[in-house]
Amino acid sequence: MRILVVSDSHSDRASLRMALASINAEAYIFLGDGYRDWESLIPYMNCQRLIAVKGNNDWGCEYPLSLTERIGGKLIYCTHGHSVGVQFNLLGLEDKAREAEADIALYGHTHEPNVTYKDGLYMMNPGSVRKNSCGIIDITPKGIMCFTRKIVSYKP
Repeated sequence: MRILVVSDSHSDRASLRMALASINAEAYIFLGDGYRDWESLIPYMNCQRLIAVKGNNDWGCEYPLSLTERIGGKLIYCTHGHSVGVQFNLLGLEDKAREAEADIALYGHTHEPNVTYKDGLYMMNPGSVRKNSCGIIDITPKGIMCFTRKIVSYKP
């Protein structure tokens, strides 16, 4: 099971489109700040699972601030991150994810790609898709692999 994770498009639909087109995945997760960008591309997404949460700049958005989903047999906690203070540290994120009994905690907000593993919990920020960054989660019978990568872009 491959999952593409994107966040923080901030009106850059071209970069979001490039991320979605460059990686074949069974699920797409959007972590906020650009929900209109995300919604504009939903009709073109060839995927069974579409998951999204609200970011701090998503005014008028009705997505939840956080949610927990089971994908590929693993529990994934998703949030933009501003509501749990990820701009300061990951303690609030970790607490919420462990409370949800998640295997993976996903967040955005800081625009900085990051993957951390602590006591059985993966925590990943895909970085800002506007800065050509995305995250990938592979869930296999042998385990979980979380990593970030740069997106090939049309930008000069």
